[in-house]
Amino acid sequence: MSKRNRWVYLLLAIVIMGAGLLSRKLTAYLPHIVNIYAGDSLWALMIFVSAGFLFPAWKTKTIGMFAIVFCYFIEFTQLYHAPWIDDIRKNALGGLILGYGFLWRDILAYSIGVAAGMSWEYYRYRFKRSA
Repeated sequence: MSKRNRWVYLLLAIVIMGAGLLSRKLTAYLPHIVNIYAGDSLWALMIFVSAGFLFPAWKTKTIGMFAIVFCYFIEFTQLYHAPWIDDIRKNALGGLILGYGFLWRDILAYSIGVAAGMSWEYYRYRFKRSA
């Protein structure tokens, strides 16, 4: 795989972040299943493309592994509740990054988001090579 275009990945991260925040604001208009998984899937996808921005020479599998381990780690830290970390979570940005409480369905959502990013890269680079 050729080196990623960092500007494209930065733009993707910003657009995905906006879409994820928008999905949280439009819950009244979206189907329940979308409300359950969209925000967390988009968060994981944003982590994937952000890792692609930070490490443009890494292989897709390595970026995917980094992103999924990062997302799972953050989710499992939600099992830990101490006053200092719960105070961080009370802040809007801290809550968006660290989450509030562990949910198994978030693990599924992260897997979907990272799989979407990996699939997009595999498709994009396979199509690019064959053209």
